[in-house]
Amino acid sequence: MEKVCVTGGAGFIGSNLVDRLVEKGFEVVIIDNLFTGKKENINKKAEFYKLDLRYDKEEIKKKLDGVKTIFHLAANPDVKSSSLNPKSQFDNNIVATYNILEIAKELGIKEFLFTSTSTVYGIARQIPTPEDYSPMLPISIYGASKLACEAMIIAYSYTYGIKSWIFRLANIIGRRATHGVLIDFIKKLRKNPNELEILGNGKQCKSYLYIEDCINAMLLAWKKANEQVNIFNIGNEDKIEVNEIAKIVCKELGLHPKFKYSSDEARGWVGDVPLMLLDITRIKKLGFKVRYNCKEAIKKAVIDCKN
Repeated sequence: MEKVCVTGGAGFIGSNLVDRLVEKGFEVVIIDNLFTGKKENINKKAEFYKLDLRYDKEEIKKKLDGVKTIFHLAANPDVKSSSLNPKSQFDNNIVATYNILEIAKELGIKEFLFTSTSTVYGIARQIPTPEDYSPMLPISIYGASKLACEAMIIAYSYTYGIKSWIFRLANIIGRRATHGVLIDFIKKLRKNPNELEILGNGKQCKSYLYIEDCINAMLLAWKKANEQVNIFNIGNEDKIEVNEIAKIVCKELGLHPKFKYSSDEARGWVGDVPLMLLDITRIKKLGFKVRYNCKEAIKKAVIDCKN
């Protein structure tokens, strides 16, 4: 069996990726400090090591003997909180990425896959936004940290012969998610089923993709894209307003709360991008097909997350 490593393999996207890789017969090593990951997410057929990419570089090197490919998903993934603690983004995203790239270089690991984000584009003037959009001007600390990671990965690819795949993800939703608008709504409604606070004016309009579709796209690109650096948007083909999401969540939970808005602004928080839709033409040319549109994905994710 081919041996691969998934950093952040106890987290939301990482654990779903591990499950799929194990199902396909790969031998999987998980490196996770459980900063946001959970023990209950860990696939029992994978090797798990509670280690921290920020501090445990030499110990991690010992665990990656025989690994051919690194899927680097470990990060602080919360966009909303990134303005409150920029150092956490720097350490958990930029420093951690640098360290795992150094490990790949030193061990001769030649394949490196990375989950970036749509927020690297900032407030894009072109919607849908393609991978070659410029200039990329992220407005959140999270987006800035991911763009810095992209730059390092690209430089390591060309300098040290590491083939890389960079995935700029839309809002990924589904089982094991720990943050985002759906989780926010569900938590608020559990506390007060009679009122739902919506950040901003509720007119933010973005793309949401179900976790199953996300993993399908990542693995397809890994199999079929063979440039030295392969950059792909991964998202849905449509978008949906936050107000509509709130209605779907309430309907699925059987609730009829009053909606309360935090402001009249389009932006819900510092660093929020109120309009986002990615151009996924590039990944579709490889054969990718979205299975669930935004509304279908949200309904499935609410069912996943309310239990």
